[in-house]
Amino acid sequence: MPSDSVPVLHWFLPTGGDGRSPGGVTAVQGRTAAATRRPADLGYLAQVARAAEQAGFGKVLTPVGLGCVDPWVLTSAVAAVTERIGFLVAFRAGLTQPTLIAQQADTFRRLFGDRIALNVVTGGDPVEQLAYGDPLEKTERYARTGELMDVVAQLLAGKAVDFDGRYVRVSGAELVEPALDTPVPLYFGGASAEAEQVAAQHADVQLLWGEPPSAVAERVIRLRERAAAVGRTVRFGLRVHIISRDTADEAWAEAARILSTLDPETVRLTQERFARMDSTGQARMTALHGGDTRALTVAPNLWAGIGLVREGAGTALVGSHDEVAERLAEYWRSGVEEFVLSGYPHLEEAFRVGEEVAPRLRALTAAEPRR
Repeated sequence: MPSDSVPVLHWFLPTGGDGRSPGGVTAVQGRTAAATRRPADLGYLAQVARAAEQAGFGKVLTPVGLGCVDPWVLTSAVAAVTERIGFLVAFRAGLTQPTLIAQQADTFRRLFGDRIALNVVTGGDPVEQLAYGDPLEKTERYARTGELMDVVAQLLAGKAVDFDGRYVRVSGAELVEPALDTPVPLYFGGASAEAEQVAAQHADVQLLWGEPPSAVAERVIRLRERAAAVGRTVRFGLRVHIISRDTADEAWAEAARILSTLDPETVRLTQERFARMDSTGQARMTALHGGDTRALTVAPNLWAGIGLVREGAGTALVGSHDEVAERLAEYWRSGVEEFVLSGYPHLEEAFRVGEEVAPRLRALTAAEPRR
């Protein structure tokens, strides 16, 4: 059934650098020079944000990791040189205490209004977690994330909080005159059973990666049921790349060009690293292709080539503008309401997707019956 709201489109800020081809987003993965030809400096990232703003996107997602510039510092600087675009600020749960996170988010909305949302990241790479000084194993990380989201949400809602959990303990925590007229929604990602339980209990929006539509639909149904069991509702977002051109042949030619730039040894080493991670979502992305460059089209118009070298969201919708819009509408019908999109390079592709794909998607979904 279609969602009872219109699709909301967001874009991505490449805070690890940008280029015409994908690369890793964490320092422990390593990145090629071609993927970071455009450095993640304020001048370029402000251009991307302004392009997304002009193209009609609602927010830009800023990732978090060793290979990225700090999202809080960066988004505060970019917000000051943009007018309307919102910021989906990622933070790594457990590396900062919840009272400070809530204070940072509240300060942002005091300065810039309702232009902030939080993307809560648990972390799926034990090597990177240890680099941040976090030794917890996966189950504990998710338990800690749930406690932290509970406290952050209460504080941002203006409540005084005393919380004595296993991982989070605060006493007498309260924001001073919080900006309650501008809510800060919590976005969250994760595909394991532990992650889905945290999402059901605490997330406002569950972010999914670009798996085939049938797999996404199954997850939406399951997560809705989990949320309903605890008296909640959860919205859904999809994180996927876009390779959209005037014709399908042009789009697939661009996918082939990107594939031709990927060094086979880099692909091999990257896939070995992914296999050592304890992220269920990363394992699901890898399973779509198994590292086989001959089996990258995993569903109609869904191409997994980016995931050969890029951690996290590793699929792209490839095709003509009409085809890409139709595939996005298919996800929308399964219950996805928000889309966090990206393309290489992010400056030019923000205009292309905003001007060509977005209006087609809106036209398709406007014609759909409502529930």
